Amino acid sequence: MAKNYVSNSKESVRMFKSDILESVSKVHFSVPLFIFIPVILYFAWKAIRQQELSTIEFAGYYLSGLLVWSLTEYVLHRFIFHLEPKKGNKIQERIHFIFHGVHHDYPSDAHRLVMPPSVSIPLAATFYYLFSLILRSGPLAAFFSAFMTGYLFYDMTHYALHHANFKNKFWKKLKKHHMLHHYDDASKGYGVSSPLWDKIFSSDFLKNKND
Repeated sequence: MAKNYVSNSKESVRMFKSDILESVSKVHFSVPLFIFIPVILYFAWKAIRQQELSTIEFAGYYLSGLLVWSLTEYVLHRFIFHLEPKKGNKIQERIHFIFHGVHHDYPSDAHRLVMPPSVSIPLAATFYYLFSLILRSGPLAAFFSAFMTGYLFYDMTHYALHHANFKNKFWKKLKKHHMLHHYDDASKGYGVSSPLWDKIFSSDFLKNKND
């Protein structure tokens, strides 16, 4: 594969002069588990016990939340994280590097493979607010529980794809899909936890590259 990166070291490159900003830009991969598992369980409990959704209702909204997360992951990665800055615009180039460019330059940086709480918590709150404009009470709780489940699965999957060796055929294929995105063609393979939307929107790799 082509060398489309600066370094494959697990060490972190410094991004900010400020020690405070630098510290909040890095996170151990386990941190999202401690933050969002309680959130997921709380909203699931709220939907089932407090709002008394039926099993079928809960399952329907939960599956919808997972599907919407999957599409959100694809859209964010393709159209936000890979939004190219204008050449020569130093501010746009800096923002792009902070958002996602650093990950492509240093793809094995162990402390920048999951979203830091400084980003994930405000983003989760924003999505909750947007969903609350459409859904109410029990449906909102079930949907948001699933949406955050999808996010947490994405974060853990992303870390594992970069640092774990798989024997399972599914995980090996998913890892190759993501490695091709990093080391072969960054304009394809935007799905991290699933290649579904790459197939739907024709941004998947040629079959012979995935075989």
